[in-house]
Amino acid sequence: MNRREMLLAATPLALGARAGTFPDKPIRYICPVAAGGGSDMIARVFSQRWGQLLGQPFVVDNQSGGGGVVACQSTAHAKPDGYTLMQGYVATHGTVPATRTVAYDPIGDFTPIGMIGATPNVLAVTSSLPVDTLAQFVEYARKHPRQINYGSAGNGSLTHLAMEMFIQASGASMLHVPYRGIAPAFNDLLGGQIQAMFPGLAATLPYLRAHRVKVLALTGNRRNPLLKGVPTLDEAGFKGFVAAQWYGAVGPAQMPADIVARLNETQVAALNDPALREKLALEAVEPMPMTATEFGQYIAAEVQRWSALAKARNIRFDM
Repeated sequence: MNRREMLLAATPLALGARAGTFPDKPIRYICPVAAGGGSDMIARVFSQRWGQLLGQPFVVDNQSGGGGVVACQSTAHAKPDGYTLMQGYVATHGTVPATRTVAYDPIGDFTPIGMIGATPNVLAVTSSLPVDTLAQFVEYARKHPRQINYGSAGNGSLTHLAMEMFIQASGASMLHVPYRGIAPAFNDLLGGQIQAMFPGLAATLPYLRAHRVKVLALTGNRRNPLLKGVPTLDEAGFKGFVAAQWYGAVGPAQMPADIVARLNETQVAALNDPALREKLALEAVEPMPMTATEFGQYIAAEVQRWSALAKARNIRFDM
């Protein structure tokens, strides 16, 4: 047997040994938002269970800034050995690269590991607005062009683009008021300074239960058990209306396939844990286990969807 034959024969054994021993030290899990809040909570509860199944702890590293750009650059430049991962989400791999030039490729610079889950967005209006259904809201908005102010968590956020998608689909005309986060936007929605918004379900529930806002519809392909009486936009006539606050794990580009498979296998197992699913439900997150390939396809579709909308609506925030 010559040297080349020996190397080829040894390769499957080497791969098997690597997959069998990975991981043998803690894994850094970059979270692209500051500590506290829903996204950080998801990162911590999910990575804790994931680490238990892998036999090594995850160390959550919060790297906020630039709508996730800082975290994405840090992840993309890390060694692709499986010991640095990131919790990507709809901003980092969807709305941000769709609306501005970023120093990373949301597809080419990353290895998809798998989806964690998603929570729907809801069309919420101030309780004083004289509408109770989606149809009434569309009619009201058409009859009062540019008299409805809608808020968002910031320029280029999902809350911004989801409403722009709705405006495009409905033919309504509204004015955008961007805020620095969803909390101040909610304050003005409650006070009546803005009349509508497209926040995530988890952030909306406390105000809905206190009867301080009205929810007219939600995104997704089926009704949510927390809002059984609220229709989806799709069933209300806005076919194919897709917008969700999703979360998933990615690593640097060119990670070894066997390590990706090991990570995905244990990730899916974690998502099937009833105790974890109960914790994710606190943020209205529905687990959505996928293969790494399926998640890569999902990311590509998100980048395409939001880029097409941003182009159609002339939404761009480059300096």
